[in-house]
Amino acid sequence: MRLSTVILPIRPWHDGGRDEWLWAEQLGFHTAYTYDHLSWRTFRDGPWYGALPTLTAAAAATGRIRLGTLVTSPNFRHPVTLAKELMSLDDISGGRFTLGIGVGGKGFDATALGQQAWTPRERADRFEEFLPLLHRLLTEDSLSHEGDFYSAVEARNIPGCVQRPRLPFAVAATGPRGMRLAARYGQAWVTTGDPAIFETGTPEDSRMALRGQLDRLGKACAQAGRDVDELEKVLLTGFTPDRGAPLESVDAFVDFAGRHIELGFTELVIHAPIPDSDFAVDRTVFEQIATESLAQLGLPAQSADSPAPAGDPGRQGQPAPLGG
Repeated sequence: MRLSTVILPIRPWHDGGRDEWLWAEQLGFHTAYTYDHLSWRTFRDGPWYGALPTLTAAAAATGRIRLGTLVTSPNFRHPVTLAKELMSLDDISGGRFTLGIGVGGKGFDATALGQQAWTPRERADRFEEFLPLLHRLLTEDSLSHEGDFYSAVEARNIPGCVQRPRLPFAVAATGPRGMRLAARYGQAWVTTGDPAIFETGTPEDSRMALRGQLDRLGKACAQAGRDVDELEKVLLTGFTPDRGAPLESVDAFVDFAGRHIELGFTELVIHAPIPDSDFAVDRTVFEQIATESLAQLGLPAQSADSPAPAGDPGRQGQPAPLGG
């Protein structure tokens, strides 16, 4: 099991922002992610920086920890420009980047460019075109494509990603169409649990819902002719009925983690502390969870895979094979 963190992009880089990423690396987290939004919920009227520039700076400042988005969506991105930025970020990080990506939601990102928010079906339709096109853009030197929503004309991405054949996709999905895309293109699958029971459910309700999601992922993989064990199973914590309770102590987190490892999760992601917010975790407890919980779970200390040199076709530790 891997333990990772999310650092929200709310601090100026030279006034605490850089320190957060170095701290995450020093604590031994496997991956440090950030949200890829234009603004988000209670942070909407405060500082909020761009995900990819922040991750580029983090890549230059760190040397071991993996980096990623959790998650990017089609709401305000285009596959052609995103592919170029991802290829560049993978190069700058020395092959330490993972793209978390999902269908998108109906929040601020959905209307910031002046469009009407897409319906759930429209979001799913676009994602079914967005993700395969992004996959091709990151694995082919030159590509032209004319689709219902996205087009590319002789789009070039040379020399491609450091991680071969491309950087990993961690696909956020709970519905059948998203699950099929995760099964075909994902090296990892991401969930936050079942939002329908966040307010009124119990921790046991949540685990039952997660068990159902994992079962559906397994069926989607079987239909795609793929072993579900090839995918990492990632839980972004903080959005289940437990809320912040698992981060109140090391023992509470170990209990929470053990129950979710039993379900089949291979990576848990916890939010870095932000005072006066939903993520107002005690920093000392957070550090203890980062440094002590794996040992209490009987797991070895984690270390990120060594970055591969450019052009290395077999990066050690890269997740499962790519979809076609």
